[in-house]
Amino acid sequence: MPTTTLKFSSSVKQFAIRTRMLWLALGVAASLSACVTALVAGAVIATVDIIHDRRTVGEYIDDSAIEIKARNILVSTNEIREAAHVKPVSWNGILLVTGEIDNEAVKRNVVSQFGEIQGVRQVVDETTITDKTRIGVRTNDAWISGKVKSRLLLKTGLDANRVKVVTTRGSVYLMGIVTLDEATDAVEYARTVRGVERVVKVFEYQEG
Repeated sequence: MPTTTLKFSSSVKQFAIRTRMLWLALGVAASLSACVTALVAGAVIATVDIIHDRRTVGEYIDDSAIEIKARNILVSTNEIREAAHVKPVSWNGILLVTGEIDNEAVKRNVVSQFGEIQGVRQVVDETTITDKTRIGVRTNDAWISGKVKSRLLLKTGLDANRVKVVTTRGSVYLMGIVTLDEATDAVEYARTVRGVERVVKVFEYQEG
């Protein structure tokens, strides 16, 4: 079960910076036209997400950039597009890759390119050499992810900005910066959701 450990300490200064960013965005939104305000509103929502996130603002932005670059790789050639049904998710520089690739050579190529993306500290390759899953399987995976997120929020208070939930063919992957106790609780509650076949921790840990 892949696991990464990292000591993490919160910063009051960082929180203050995030809060100022939120109020600045709100102030700009109030002075703009309706069309532009809609764009700023999206930025405000993202800022609120960052405030609840244990990553720094820079790490949050870096992860978004990593995911965009990874998705670009997945559509870079016809061979990759046809062979791969892959979901890349980055959290604090750890790139989790799940899904199906029907060609071993393509798998090696794609994973290698992922590892060369700037900012990627580790690639957790959970792809499988098999045909792409059917829509029914993907729909069930989405349902499982939703149920796990709801259960974690209700039982532990860990929302989607603290623990990222990714489900592929019944396997639930949990990412985030958590304490050891939070990790234990998250795994135990995730296992209680119907349809979950296994739970994989891709956590980094902070002191409780």
